[in-house]
Amino acid sequence: MSKKSYERPLIRKLETGMPGKFGLRNDLTPATHIDNIPVAELVENFGSPLFVISEQTIVQTFNKAKRAFTTRYPRVQFAWSYKTNYMDAVCRIFHREGSWAEVVSGFEYEKALRNGVDGKKIIFNGPEKSREDLTKAIRNDSLIHIDHLDELYELVELSGELGIKPRVAIRVNMDTGIYPQWDRFGFNLENGQAWDAINKIVHSGKMELTGLHCHIGTFILSAGAYGIAASKLALLAIDIRNKFNINLKYLDLGGGFASRNTLKGSYLPGPDINPGFEDYAEAISSSLHNSGFSTEELPLLILETGRALIDEAGYMISTVIGNKRLASGSRSTIIDAGVNLLFTSFWYDHKVMPAQPFSLYREETLICGPLCMNIDIIRNSVSLPMLKKGDRLVIFNTGAYNMTQWMQFITMRPAIVLISSEGTVNLIRRKEDNDTLANQEVVPAYLSK
Repeated sequence: MSKKSYERPLIRKLETGMPGKFGLRNDLTPATHIDNIPVAELVENFGSPLFVISEQTIVQTFNKAKRAFTTRYPRVQFAWSYKTNYMDAVCRIFHREGSWAEVVSGFEYEKALRNGVDGKKIIFNGPEKSREDLTKAIRNDSLIHIDHLDELYELVELSGELGIKPRVAIRVNMDTGIYPQWDRFGFNLENGQAWDAINKIVHSGKMELTGLHCHIGTFILSAGAYGIAASKLALLAIDIRNKFNINLKYLDLGGGFASRNTLKGSYLPGPDINPGFEDYAEAISSSLHNSGFSTEELPLLILETGRALIDEAGYMISTVIGNKRLASGSRSTIIDAGVNLLFTSFWYDHKVMPAQPFSLYREETLICGPLCMNIDIIRNSVSLPMLKKGDRLVIFNTGAYNMTQWMQFITMRPAIVLISSEGTVNLIRRKEDNDTLANQEVVPAYLSK
């Protein structure tokens, strides 16, 4: 008979009756499986730490978002945000479900082409597009969203050289009540910059103005702000029609929808207070329907939703390295996944669950990563049972940005697996090793000995 782990005495308030300000009592249940695949089996086959992506969750979330918008507005097109998660397998799932591609660099543009996306269905955003990138986008008839005047002038020049009229839109920034205002990208509406750019595009005769684009921020908790943005874009489009007799084909409301994650400092959990797709869809569609367009004139609504579509589909499996008591007497648990892999730990209090059965004893715990840095903290405080070396943890809602913003620092980047809708486990990115780095390095001859 194995010896049981020691658990120090703990007095806990008995929670019964009506819910308090923090809701009802929430007992932990172990996260032993992900999409019916045992966590222990995933670690045995692919190592720890390990990113896991659920195709079933991706498809369910996408269909939920699609239904929320298409039932409220007649013409809707999603464009998958490559910067959110550009694993090819993930991108191809979204493209298979009908999404276009939204990219912000030449690297991402190439990825979209290699993933089989028609150039006409690639939206090229971002402030840095090289002359080579713009040339390729023009030749492929992609939608180019102009960010600044220097880019506009380069497009005029390239249009003359290539003899092709590129399809363009401008990115518009505006006051929607969200502060600080995202005015670093695109042309401001209130101070006349947007109209200045529009006049230059139309009067040049070198480009086809086809749409307007805005992106008001990230993790926006006010659906009403999107209603304001949609209304202002629609009024601008109507003014363009009245002035130039140009009917714009689309309005792009960008991304920034909140996922179910909980922002640090939030009073209540994210699932309880964050808007859902229905909230965003109602605000945007109502503004467009009330804007003055006739039914026949309603432009295509493009959405570049990223985080809200992929966050819930991502999991990080990690292993406990050890435990210690801090100077304050509180417990600290060290795991093998750090902030170099879970960049979003700086923003969110990710949901964390043990992956094996446990007793009822729980204690507030600081979860630290393995890096030799004091900022390597995954959760500042989370109620967890006693964990011993070798136990597993599952960290939820990690699908957005972690696999694109991660970095090789002190530890190597782990493997990524995709659990298909049929329940098969597929390796979609190999675990790094020393050869991964060595193959990119060049040692000068005089140091090779």
